[in-house]
Amino acid sequence: MDAKKSNTKLVIAGLLLGLFMAALDQTIVSTAMTRIIQKLGGLDKFVWVYSAYMIAMVVSTPIFGKLSDMYGRKRYFLSGLLLFMVGSILCGTAQNMDQLIIYRAIQGIGGGALMPIVFTIIFDLFPQEKRGKMMGLFGAVFGVSSVFGPVMGGLITDNISWRWIFYINVPIGILSFLFIYQAYHESKNHRKQVVDWFGAILLTGGILCLMFGLELGGSEGWAWSSWNTILLFVASGVLLVSFLLVERAAKDPIIQLSLFKKRLFTSSMMISLLYGGVMIAAATYIPIFIQGVFHKTATETSTVLTPMMLGVVLSSQIGGRIVNRFRYRDVMIISALFLIVGTSLLGFAMDTSTSRLVITMFMVVVGLGMGVSFSLLNISTLNAVPPQYKGSASSLITFFRTIGSALGVTVLGAMQKHAFQSGVQEVPNIDPQTAAQIKGGQALLDPTVQAKMGLSPELVNALLGKLADSIIFIFQWSVLLPVLALVFAILMGRARLEISKAAQSRHSGQPEAEKQNPAFKRG
Repeated sequence: MDAKKSNTKLVIAGLLLGLFMAALDQTIVSTAMTRIIQKLGGLDKFVWVYSAYMIAMVVSTPIFGKLSDMYGRKRYFLSGLLLFMVGSILCGTAQNMDQLIIYRAIQGIGGGALMPIVFTIIFDLFPQEKRGKMMGLFGAVFGVSSVFGPVMGGLITDNISWRWIFYINVPIGILSFLFIYQAYHESKNHRKQVVDWFGAILLTGGILCLMFGLELGGSEGWAWSSWNTILLFVASGVLLVSFLLVERAAKDPIIQLSLFKKRLFTSSMMISLLYGGVMIAAATYIPIFIQGVFHKTATETSTVLTPMMLGVVLSSQIGGRIVNRFRYRDVMIISALFLIVGTSLLGFAMDTSTSRLVITMFMVVVGLGMGVSFSLLNISTLNAVPPQYKGSASSLITFFRTIGSALGVTVLGAMQKHAFQSGVQEVPNIDPQTAAQIKGGQALLDPTVQAKMGLSPELVNALLGKLADSIIFIFQWSVLLPVLALVFAILMGRARLEISKAAQSRHSGQPEAEKQNPAFKRG
């Protein structure tokens, strides 16, 4: 890639718009979902509006990462943009829930191309001394989208139409497409390779079975011990093991397994996985806790995560700027310690009497611990691999973070339901049939459900107290995730972002000749 021929400012603008669009669609749907269900029906299927997007993105991410290594970043970034915009237009025209789910999957495939390739282009485009700052800027996009997504979703739905939460992607995507198409120029010197289609099919099948097992497991007709759920996990295991065997023999594998021999690379992947679990736990259960304890509506809690996400944005910026000065290990150890403190505060220092201000402070600590990973892990990963594997490596960071989120929401969700049901048994005068109906307790947050079940205000308060206790319980267990991440941070070793003397001279503004020859002076 010839950086001199690229208009860097326009490229940055195009990449920021593309990444913001893909990240925004993970959150903007949340506050519009009630209206969507009212218009399209499909209450029993609405969860798949989220799941279809996530599953499609997880499946497509490593494949697009590999293809971008083989044939160039630009064409697959632009292809991802077009696919995402087509999916968005289709979502806006959906006439029933089944259509919306299918169209969200198309969006997710496009998102699987956008997210990893953005960071790879940044790595290709900028010299070493500027990569940290740029990674921090782009990592902050995830925090910003999480803050504005629910708010934008509510405003657009209330004032225009829920369909425009999808149509709004079109002008954003067109601008991004035009900026990248006109301003970004890369080298055509890509090594000719053979696409490992067999490996791609095995990986896709294995991930699909795993994600469907995680999504369906524990739902009606899909008990964790049922044969169909077990069959999905067994099929996933067989396909993924077969994938590993095929990749070991493949000439140009989808995932270069030898990369995992590098301690820095493997540690970065595992931290991404664990942080994904912490992120989903906080993003899912803090709003439920606030809604139940402080008796707020879903709309009123749409901005409850803002303090945490502002912490993410700030931390991502700081992490990107200090990576030039410290070892990856040292920065990630501090990050993990912040996250351990934050999750410990949520699990052991928070209860139903804790004020909103104090909970906000706890959330900020979690955000400060979390944000560094969005910038630093991309840098550590991309610096640990040869140039021909950078697209694949970047895609794996997104891949592992998303898998971590899926595992986190499933495992912690099952623990929360069990803890809540155990607590319900302690509530006096509770009808066993009612106890079975409320399952994990989230349904109690809807006043119409409370009225339909004929629950008295006293009984509702008692049950909401048990809901809060069950959420605190899963935060106590979630502390294990950043503790494990701390172990992997220590295992990152002494590696750091190495900047050449010439780059240091450019960064400091002092000519290299002057540094090498003390007698050299400017006239």
